[in-house]
Amino acid sequence: MALVLHTSSGNKNAFEGLIAAEYSGIKVELVKDFQMGVSNKTPEFLKMNPIGKKLDTLVKNVSQALLCRFLSWRLLMVLFLKAMRLHDMAHIEQWMDFAATEVDANIGRWLYPRMGFYPYAAVSEEVAFAALKRALGSLNTHLASNTFLVGHSVTLADIVLTCNLYIGFLRILTKSFTSEVPHVKRYFWTMVNQPNFKKVIGDVKQAEAVPPVQKKAAPAKEQKPKESKKEAPKPKVAEKPAEEEEAPKPKPKNPLDLLPPRKMILDDWKRLYSNTKTNFREVAIKGFWDMYDPEGYSLWFCDYTSTMMRTQCPL
Repeated sequence: MALVLHTSSGNKNAFEGLIAAEYSGIKVELVKDFQMGVSNKTPEFLKMNPIGKKLDTLVKNVSQALLCRFLSWRLLMVLFLKAMRLHDMAHIEQWMDFAATEVDANIGRWLYPRMGFYPYAAVSEEVAFAALKRALGSLNTHLASNTFLVGHSVTLADIVLTCNLYIGFLRILTKSFTSEVPHVKRYFWTMVNQPNFKKVIGDVKQAEAVPPVQKKAAPAKEQKPKESKKEAPKPKVAEKPAEEEEAPKPKPKNPLDLLPPRKMILDDWKRLYSNTKTNFREVAIKGFWDMYDPEGYSLWFCDYTSTMMRTQCPL
């Protein structure tokens, strides 16, 4: 009897269980047309899992992370036959925690606000970016002398870490970023091209650019129909004598008021510039070009006329 997994087909968390199932020889089927927020609210689904999380129908109340471990039991038994040591299993658990708390979490804190899932804050992005670079730097050092995370073959740790790196490579980890961690880059492409990985994930294309910050449009205000009021008859005003002074003429409008509204808000750029303490080129300069509006502003290159001006800070 095949296991049935209730989740969407492109869910990277589901990839972990499906790849583990391929290595374990366990058949797993996906529910067709599963929609998170719709399918998991039906009475039939809530009967299987009252909290409405994605699960497997054979092992009730099992989340995808635990399902991944369940499907890997057979794989672990095979590893035991290969004289796998207990501390190797501890290392597997250690790398799985590393993948979840250091890699997956920081990729999400960097990516999801830019996709509009959470409020964007430049300071929070800077912290996540620095933490992710630190984690991948540590991983790069380990992989400099290791093909796999633990031992000399694929383990559950490799499956979990690769699936967590997958969303990063697909969405935000550009080639210029991964060029600083070549062993992580080599490791990822080695893993996703393994037959059991490729059967589940398919072909992977690396992101070409960091996605811009999504700005939510302000909801349009409903215009209430104006009530037609009957105008009261105006009293007749006596004609003024010609000798009285004429009323002052309205002041001419400023020509700048006639320009169309500008998309770039200078205060947003100033705030990003002043709050960026590290990774200035990746955060502040990149943010400037994302905000820049060539129709409303122009850039000028200026030459200093004296040596004194070059030594003074403009801020």
